Amino acid sequence: MSRRFRDPDNTAAVIVLVVLACAAAALLGGVFLGRATKSSTAVTVAVSTSPSKQAVDPKVAAGAHDFVNFACAQCHGLDGGGGVSPYVPALKGASSLTAAQLSQIINHGAGVSADPKHPYMPVWGQVISTRQVDDLIAYIHAGLPKVPTATPVVVPAGQGAAVEGQALYTLYGCVNCHGPNGLGGVPNPSSPDKTIQFDTDAKIKDVIVSGSVLGRAPIVSMPHWGGIIPPARLDALVAYIKTLKNG
Repeated sequence: MSRRFRDPDNTAAVIVLVVLACAAAALLGGVFLGRATKSSTAVTVAVSTSPSKQAVDPKVAAGAHDFVNFACAQCHGLDGGGGVSPYVPALKGASSLTAAQLSQIINHGAGVSADPKHPYMPVWGQVISTRQVDDLIAYIHAGLPKVPTATPVVVPAGQGAAVEGQALYTLYGCVNCHGPNGLGGVPNPSSPDKTIQFDTDAKIKDVIVSGSVLGRAPIVSMPHWGGIIPPARLDALVAYIKTLKNG
């Protein structure tokens, strides 16, 4: 043992190995430190460059959600862009109308009540609250901007007509007057349509297309959906309505 340590050649070899080991350790440490530094820098840059979310005026946001929930979008187009029917105007220019004018249209309806081929805007006065009307007007006056999550319900495909019809029942705002599962919810005591017999597919389609007691505020009037709801969707709505409890 003592002879091995006194050997100059062995001693030099050991020194060289130690030096090489230290150099390798320093090199590896530098590589890992560099990677860690790059990673932390990238995270910092990503956080600092993320766009800030802008707040939406609460009245405008509420109006946007009402616009979707009460099926305004299904006639006037999403964001009021129009294009659904030539008889239904786009609302991008409606911001020039006064609050009183817009309130009159929303509460009392508009359109040609005698022709089911021309969609008729329903009388909303007995269904929508004054606050909701004000919010809708604020949304229209703001230019109908896009509002996060104020989007129509998704209509599923490939799951059967009744499932599609259930989504359409919400999409077209039927639920607002007829209630969840068709159980009702909006009183309409002055209406002559006390009872409507839905005993055939044709009768169900007819009342959807032609509407009911139109243009006679303050009676709640069901709109003409003719020219708005395509035939395939009418069939799906009928399929769903036929699943509801009768009586």
